[in-house]
Amino acid sequence: MAPVNARDRLILALDVPSADEADRLMSRVEGAVRFVKIGLELYTAAGPDVVRRSVARGKRVFLDLKFLDIEETVRRATAQVAGLGVSFLTIHANRKALCAAVEGRGERSGGEGLKLLAVTVLTNFDANDLRDMGIQRSVADLVAARAKLAAEVGCDGVIASGAEPAAIRQKVGREFLIVTPGIRPAGKSADEHARVTTPSQAIGAGADYLVVGRPIRDAVEPREAAEAILAEMQEAFDEREKRER
Repeated sequence: MAPVNARDRLILALDVPSADEADRLMSRVEGAVRFVKIGLELYTAAGPDVVRRSVARGKRVFLDLKFLDIEETVRRATAQVAGLGVSFLTIHANRKALCAAVEGRGERSGGEGLKLLAVTVLTNFDANDLRDMGIQRSVADLVAARAKLAAEVGCDGVIASGAEPAAIRQKVGREFLIVTPGIRPAGKSADEHARVTTPSQAIGAGADYLVVGRPIRDAVEPREAAEAILAEMQEAFDEREKRER
């Protein structure tokens, strides 16, 4: 297995309100960031065109729209995404929605490169939030169960905080992807996230990709901030590879 290059595993969240601001941020991290996340704010403001613009710049795109709707809607929407050249797409970990997304990906020519990621438990949720929803399980148990479901129905991975990869790996194989948001370098604010980890902690626990937004976006020098995170990520990937040999 080839060594992991951290530059392929850092995903910058383009959490900005316009396509022009997304372009400016991508320009400021040029050479450091190869993979970007487009979420609800930017997609609502700029639509599919911002995806096309990012792909045209040579970026891989993670479209974080967290689909959850009736099967027909999810199936058809996923087919549309598959035609945009997107690399990752999120769907809430509901069996019907996940199955519909798997079907939709297979129906659109060119969609074979699209990887489907199940959203397990949002990183701003904790055990109290689950109880408010009537769920009497620990966060780790629920995340692991939803990861197992996602693998069974044909998804490629999950979105999970850096606290859960060990529990997930007990349920799924090594090839199943774990993409981790809520990443904060040591000493940085957790903001609204309830379950945050540093890059080293998340990778050490088993995460494959890290999503980082504000620590890079809001830095005085975004590229320098990205490079510092990449250096920490690379060291963590190298250490993990040594342990797994």
